[in-house]
Amino acid sequence: MGLLLGAAFAGLSYRLIDLQVLRHAYLTAKAQENTHNESLLEPRRGDILDIKGNLLASSVPAKTVCADPALIGDRKTEIARALAPLLQMGEAELLQKLSPQLRPNSKGAPTNGSHYVVLKQKVLMETWQKIQATMNGLSFSVDEKKPSRAEQANLRQNAIFSEESPLRVYPNHALAAHVLGFVGMEEREINDSLVRDTTGKEGIERTFNSKLAGVRGWRVTEKDRRHQEVVSMRVQEVEPRDGLNVVLTIDSAIQFIVEAALAEGMEKNSPLSISGIVVRPRTGEILAMATLPNFDPNHLEAASVEARRNRIITDAPEPGSTFKIVVVSGALNDGIVQLNDVFDCEHRHFWYAGKELHDHESYGPLSVESIITKSSNIGAAKIGIKMGENRLFEYIQDFGFGRKTGIPLQGESIGIVHKLKDWSKVSIAQLPMGQGIAVTRLQMMMAMCAIANHGWLMQPMLVDRLEDSQRSVVAKYAPQPVRQVISEATARLMTRALKTVVSPEGTAAKAALEHYTVAGKTGTAQKAEHGVYAPGKYFASFLGFFPADNPELCISVVLDEPDLHKGYYGGQIAAPIFRQIAERAANYLNIHPEDTQDGAPPNSLAAASDDKSSKALTARPQSSVPQQP
Repeated sequence: MGLLLGAAFAGLSYRLIDLQVLRHAYLTAKAQENTHNESLLEPRRGDILDIKGNLLASSVPAKTVCADPALIGDRKTEIARALAPLLQMGEAELLQKLSPQLRPNSKGAPTNGSHYVVLKQKVLMETWQKIQATMNGLSFSVDEKKPSRAEQANLRQNAIFSEESPLRVYPNHALAAHVLGFVGMEEREINDSLVRDTTGKEGIERTFNSKLAGVRGWRVTEKDRRHQEVVSMRVQEVEPRDGLNVVLTIDSAIQFIVEAALAEGMEKNSPLSISGIVVRPRTGEILAMATLPNFDPNHLEAASVEARRNRIITDAPEPGSTFKIVVVSGALNDGIVQLNDVFDCEHRHFWYAGKELHDHESYGPLSVESIITKSSNIGAAKIGIKMGENRLFEYIQDFGFGRKTGIPLQGESIGIVHKLKDWSKVSIAQLPMGQGIAVTRLQMMMAMCAIANHGWLMQPMLVDRLEDSQRSVVAKYAPQPVRQVISEATARLMTRALKTVVSPEGTAAKAALEHYTVAGKTGTAQKAEHGVYAPGKYFASFLGFFPADNPELCISVVLDEPDLHKGYYGGQIAAPIFRQIAERAANYLNIHPEDTQDGAPPNSLAAASDDKSSKALTARPQSSVPQQP
């Protein structure tokens, strides 16, 4: 008996030493794994607001709905039938998730070891409340193995549970979608655990993701067998820090005005795409930026890749005649030409370096101002030739072409500006008419804004400030001048010339406003495909600002490949859209009307100056917008 007792105590001692000493670290970790819970607390993602404080993107409370299959057991059929419509899932799919997953125990026997399975993520609170009500109303009396009242209560309260999982929503749907962008889920490892983060994928959501995301908190506590927290055993908690709100320069009302006008233009002219931008030239603030087709970031799965592309900053076609403002303003700034200098436009045909250049109509001698008014390719080419390659190249760079504008959006193209050593003999004549160079719509817009802003090129401004959850300003962004490209005097001369474009003798009479003088430029550029010009495919555009002598707004409208049968000149189809946007925006912003001379419209010939250049306006019949050869 003594030997038996001694052997028993020896075995017990060995077992205790094995558990408490030899396997202590392993068993301690296993115990903590089963009962110790370190959970990360997700911060609330910041909102995106317009300049007036209107909500453009926000995070709303939502749930990740989970289940305890081991607790559900044989009741999975009733629960799947009741919850499938609420979770918008197939009953068979839900039944499979609710089925217990058998796992071997320490003795190798199969057991129902699954106490946690995710049924659906991003479930709205109202849906979760319906799920709770449905579970509380479930009756299990039809089953022969009817559970006790305590078991039924346990099933209803603990079989289906939830975790916090905020949902990103865009209340205005497709409004400013290309500016806002969208979010997605990314997995990353924190303390040996995989977590899913809401991450910005495009637009402001991506650029300001680190500001919007906030900082996670954490909680250390104990958990029961169903992975539920035992609140009384909570030992540590650090609250998450919510993300900052991003306040844009975008004005929702003007954004809506632009998108509505573009939608009408899209329906009327059937282009592949159409885009519009509204900027305050003095500051570079973007009040609206839109391109159609667009998409609803709430339903990203329905959007094509083409619809998600922000063509205003990604696409870089040839600008066409709008680029004439670069060569003419540069030549005026250097004193190479004056507005009343006359160039022979060769009656539509001009040979240079073995290439024939064309005008859309037959012009003879035209003043520099009239070259802008009529949009003469040959006149612009001759100004460029007189100016010289070096100075033209410098002004192209100074106006911001060939480099990014600095807008806080991903995917911006720098366009194509060939180095001076790579220019051909005819480049000096082709570039002034907007050929042989590729620019984005935003680059061209900011160049026009530089003329409107007394010669100062501004960096486009899309974010006004950052705020915390209490709406206190954390960071305020100021307008950023880039450089003075032309003098203030030259900018005034260019404005004078650009006013004539919107006169009855100019190429954009349809852009004229009743109570404001408009200065602008039309463009009709052939579309290049695979290194050659595609027949019958054009970019039609109009860029303008008003009131011309004290500009409040600069507006750009560009149509990509409009229907030829409905018109394709910028003055025909882009100018009327400009006018529609300008009238509505001026009314909304309460821009004070200009005084007119003798009751005549601001852009009429009666309001034009009476010098030699204004006389040249009436020297030839009215023409349409230029077509690039």
